[in-house]
Amino acid sequence: MKNFIITLVLAFVSHAFYAQGAFDKFDGQDDVTSVIVNKKMFDLMSKVKADPSDKETQQYINLIKKLDNLKVFTTKNPKIEADMKASADKYVKTAGLEELMRINDGGRNVRISVKSGATDSQIRELLMYVDGAKKDETVLLSLTGNFDINEISVLTDKMQLPGGADLKKASKGKK
Repeated sequence: MKNFIITLVLAFVSHAFYAQGAFDKFDGQDDVTSVIVNKKMFDLMSKVKADPSDKETQQYINLIKKLDNLKVFTTKNPKIEADMKASADKYVKTAGLEELMRINDGGRNVRISVKSGATDSQIRELLMYVDGAKKDETVLLSLTGNFDINEISVLTDKMQLPGGADLKKASKGKK
C-alpha cells in the first residue's frame, strides 16, 4: 500500500512538472526563436511605476501580476514545425486543455486551447499553436497563471507577441 501511495504521488508530481518541460526541447534549437519569461521577470515588470492616468498601462501591470510563465517558440523549419504540432497535440490531450477557438485563415491554422479557472473567463493555462502557412512562421505559445481571457489583448499589444492578433480574437470571442 505504501508503494502504491508513493507511485501515485510521483505520478501527480511528474504530471505537474510536465507542463514546464513539455516544450523546453525547442529552447536553444537551431532554427527556433525562443522567448521565455518566468514569474520572477513578471514580478519585476509589475513593479514599474506607471502614470495613474494611463489606464492601458495599469491594465497591463495588473495582468502581469497574475502571470507565472510565458513561452513562445517560432520556426520556419518544416521538421521542427511537425515536432511542435505533435508536441502541442499531445500536450492538449494529456494536460486536459479544452479548445477555445480554431481559426483557418488563408491556409494558416490557429488553435487556442485553455485550462479554465474558477469562472468561465478565468484561465489558468493557455496554449496557442499557429501552423505556419507558406512563408509564415509556426508559433507555439504557452501562458500560465490565473488571468482573465479578456485581458489578453493588453498583453499582446505591450509585448508584441507572435500570434498576438490571433490572441486578440480569442479575448474578444469569449466574454
